[in-house]
Amino acid sequence: MSNSPLASQGYLLVNKPQGKTAFDLVFALRKKLQIRTIGHAGTLDPLATGVMVMLLGREYTKLSDRFMAQDKEYLARVTLGAAKDTYDAEGKDTFTSSLQPSLEDIKNALGHFQGTIEQIPPMYSAKKIQGKKLYELARQGKTVERKAAIVTVSTELLSYEYPHVDLLISCTKGTYIRSIAHDLGEMLTCGAHLSSLARTKSGSFLLSDCIDGSLLYSQETDLTPYIRHLIP
Repeated sequence: MSNSPLASQGYLLVNKPQGKTAFDLVFALRKKLQIRTIGHAGTLDPLATGVMVMLLGREYTKLSDRFMAQDKEYLARVTLGAAKDTYDAEGKDTFTSSLQPSLEDIKNALGHFQGTIEQIPPMYSAKKIQGKKLYELARQGKTVERKAAIVTVSTELLSYEYPHVDLLISCTKGTYIRSIAHDLGEMLTCGAHLSSLARTKSGSFLLSDCIDGSLLYSQETDLTPYIRHLIP
């Protein structure tokens, strides 16, 4: 079957490869499917992998808010001992420490990341203040006051072997996992950053539902059999 524009309307579940941006996926799909209007239901940082819901065609991009409002689930690795300006492994060190928290320290600190919490978005984010994206200001060396957002999270400790803390995090729309990593480091007074992240669930969609992101760049692969049309 050919990738005709009509057959390409719908949504596609993709396991985003590490190092790719959300726009990289949009660009690849535009080229492969020959349709212009493509969006997604929630971005992922280049560092991250996992579930991305790609919306294909005008009728489906209109449903973006509906998809984005759904809860997400992540596997996150937090590395202790160094805080970063971006809150993740791609940033520059802003603080380092040799302090090694105990398992009890970790458990007590994670108690602050349960239920409804206030969270301040990182400077290195796409959130806009007075029409400017925060990361644009951050790259200019500027820091501005950000309002705290209300989010709901459930954080489960999977393992701890210094300096790595592995977490399973379920959360509502707009939660920054990088901020959880950073704030955890501040609570433990040792500094921390997000060193790996995989989105394992978006709404009812699981990682096992996704196609490998490399298929978007394969000339031989016909994507139309993977495009969905029924909205859960």
